[in-house]
Amino acid sequence: MNSKSQIKRNLILQWAEKSLISDEKVFEALKVSGILPDGRQWLDFVQKLLLFLGSLSFAFSAVFFIAYNWDLMGRFAKFGLLEILIFVAVFFYWNFRERNIYSGILLLTASIFLGALLALFGQTYQTGADTWELFFNWALLILPWVVAGKFAALWVLLVFLLNLSIFLYFEASGSLFGIFFESTEILLWIIFLFNTVSFAAFELAGKKFPWMAERWAVRLPAVASGSALTFLMIHVMFEEHSAHLYALVACILWVSAVYFIYRKIIPDLFMLAGLCLSLIVIITSYFIKLIVESEIYDDAGVFLLIALLVIGMAAAAAVWLKKVYREQQK
Repeated sequence: MNSKSQIKRNLILQWAEKSLISDEKVFEALKVSGILPDGRQWLDFVQKLLLFLGSLSFAFSAVFFIAYNWDLMGRFAKFGLLEILIFVAVFFYWNFRERNIYSGILLLTASIFLGALLALFGQTYQTGADTWELFFNWALLILPWVVAGKFAALWVLLVFLLNLSIFLYFEASGSLFGIFFESTEILLWIIFLFNTVSFAAFELAGKKFPWMAERWAVRLPAVASGSALTFLMIHVMFEEHSAHLYALVACILWVSAVYFIYRKIIPDLFMLAGLCLSLIVIITSYFIKLIVESEIYDDAGVFLLIALLVIGMAAAAAVWLKKVYREQQK
């Protein structure tokens, strides 16, 4: 929904709250003003959705076809099939006159085929490389397509592959540039910092590049960032030799930044709801830690207290989010 439609929608809802429009006429007013999608818009959405899902299904079906017929297909047949599919996808992309969602889906499909080709190469020739190298090289090789594609899903795929590379790298080595750390904590730090930078970059780039302005593309790395920070706070709470102060400072800065940006600058109820969820989990974990340290967790009433705490915080968050929603409609 663009800004003009949002203004129209908010105005109609305000009229309904002031009883200037009856409840029976709200739906009709939204429809007449062009806010609600008509049949043509729904058809366009369904066509794009089916095209997207169909392309992904085709890409994965080719991978599963090779895996299922592994013993029946020769080495050159496997490589040839994937290379032909990559060539066809890139060829049709190159011949598209306009760079739109259809050309982006073609590059996304080609990117998946390229990952399958790398996996096939490693499995066939047994290079001995670690698993993280596969996903990291995959991300590097599709980088030109990501830049040229001007398609948010390609950027999300790139961020996902880099996240997976980081996770698998630490799972294999447990160190950063040869320096050993407590693996779980440093992994959470790296994932948190990487995804924070990613969703900040998405947010800033969306102001200049329209294809980066998709809210779902910003929210996915934001969810990864918030989840990593939440797990990091839980980890340092229950570990004696963890960097409690650094994690606490990072949490305060992150919470303050998300609150200020998505409450004052870029209103986004989804981000604020995620912020509330993270705080509820962190606060609940802290009280559980206090209970464990006091050795009173055998008392059944303690579990009732924790349940009431969660219910109270969730209710307070719901009331606050509802208040924020009403403010955003004005």
